[in-house]
Amino acid sequence: MGKDVMVALDFPSGEKALAFLDLFAKEERKPYVKVGMELFYSEGPEIVRKIKERGHQIFLDLKLHDIPNTVKGGMRSLRDLGVDMTNLHASGGVEMMRQALCGLSFEEGENEACACHAEEESSSSEKRKNRPLLIAVTQLTSTDQRCMEEELLIKEELKKVVLHYGQNAKTAGLDGVVCSPWEAREIHEKLGKDFLTITPGVRFKGGDIGDQKRVMSPSDAKEAGSDYIVMGRPITQAENPVEAYREAVRQFCD
Repeated sequence: MGKDVMVALDFPSGEKALAFLDLFAKEERKPYVKVGMELFYSEGPEIVRKIKERGHQIFLDLKLHDIPNTVKGGMRSLRDLGVDMTNLHASGGVEMMRQALCGLSFEEGENEACACHAEEESSSSEKRKNRPLLIAVTQLTSTDQRCMEEELLIKEELKKVVLHYGQNAKTAGLDGVVCSPWEAREIHEKLGKDFLTITPGVRFKGGDIGDQKRVMSPSDAKEAGSDYIVMGRPITQAENPVEAYREAVRQFCD
């Protein structure tokens, strides 16, 4: 898969999100967009359908995290929306991730044993080839070492935790992880170049980093080995969003 820039549609309403996408109506390259909690919870599944009708690929960023059976049912409900990628929290554990993959891949009661065990994955590849990519969030890019140790009581080094969660995601049969660009290269070294890294926390050099802690520019994220970068406010709140998107693509993809 080629590198791409995802634009986070962090808008409070579908009207504002679609008005933003209208800016790209005449562009040859349609942005790959991320639909998160704010937009999805305010508009529901219909906003996904409207965006797909406009020709955009969609990363549905809802970060599911619950007991395994509940997450499996949630993924089953999301499966037929037509999104290209969705995600969950790796901290839910290997079994939760396996059950999520199961729900995303199969109808209820249909050959589920294969979907829920990564070592048997090859036997179900035909059934699963058209499912959305499933990605695990390792640690949020707003989390730093102090937060992990003092608030979450995780005493290990941040990068070590990210790599361990990534290994769990691969064991469960997932397609990749959400991590910061700072961890992308080591994720690929440890887990393989085909194990995807989706990296938020990307800002243009000299720009406001907002509530992010582990940030990098698009060009530096490219050098670090990110497969996809996620950019929201630096593009959506830019004076010229189309040109800001083009610049991100120039730095990251070209």
